[in-house]
Amino acid sequence: MRVISGIQPTGKIHLGNYFGAIKHWIELQQKYRCLFFIADLHAMTEPYEVKELKKRVYDTLASLLALGISEKKSIIFLQSQVPYHSQLFWILNCVCPCGDLFRMTQFKEKSKQFGKEGINAGLLNYPILMAADILLYNASLVPVGKDQLQHLELTREIARRFNRRFKKIFKEPQPILHPLGEKIYSLTDPTKKMSKSLPEGCLFVFDSPKEIKRKILSSVTDSGREIKFSPQTKPGISNLMRIYSLVEGKSIEEIEKEFSGKGYFEFKKKLAAALISYFAPFRKKYLEFKKRKDYLEKVLTEGSKKASKLAEKNFLKIKKACGLL
Repeated sequence: MRVISGIQPTGKIHLGNYFGAIKHWIELQQKYRCLFFIADLHAMTEPYEVKELKKRVYDTLASLLALGISEKKSIIFLQSQVPYHSQLFWILNCVCPCGDLFRMTQFKEKSKQFGKEGINAGLLNYPILMAADILLYNASLVPVGKDQLQHLELTREIARRFNRRFKKIFKEPQPILHPLGEKIYSLTDPTKKMSKSLPEGCLFVFDSPKEIKRKILSSVTDSGREIKFSPQTKPGISNLMRIYSLVEGKSIEEIEKEFSGKGYFEFKKKLAAALISYFAPFRKKYLEFKKRKDYLEKVLTEGSKKASKLAEKNFLKIKKACGLL
């Protein structure tokens, strides 16, 4: 079976990115034929510095390689280097009703934030490009977070519409969810998901040991001092316990037992040390990959060629089905 997923080159990788997506990708590449792409076209929907975009592409690639995504086991490519994504995007625009796009939760949230007059059409059509990314390769499985499930369901609906209108070409892809990694929240506001938009509450996987220790020790906890998992009444310590569970591979029950009778400060010191130890080898590799720009270019060029070959084969069938060939 074929698996596909993408990541935007919008900045450094944080714990939520790693445990919610990338670590899962590493496991998937052992079992399936995987395509992982850097979604630079999707990144254009948000304001960005032109000179920074390419730099972020290379930084994202260096991060993926350092964390364990292998160019030998998976196809790693740059979205914009495979022109069939944009071409299929247009075809799918012509089978997707506008009403379906206006119902997307993320679009409605952005519209409230910026107003419909201030929002670009790319944000409205973002789910169709996502559908093109997936359907172009006839992927069976798509690792997604809960916030992307609605978009994947739209992808499935678009596939059904195309198949009914023209010819049965597309599979209906199934989601793969990683349950625990989805629940990492901000270190400063444990009611909100960890996000780059809240940098002080965001722990990046390649932060220095000093920075990791500082952020963990200053993270928000709750009243009392008991190390007990209760997301409703103790969201701060519960969030830190999730992180400790992911890093140490221990169950929540084991953590509660380990820290029975101990306080928050002792727990935080242990968590910081665990995080520093866990990410130390990855950080070393990341710094090494960042120096090898020629190698990074080679990985993207070769990966994009492989992806283009797969995409072209499918796209010819798609064009023929809808009368363009």
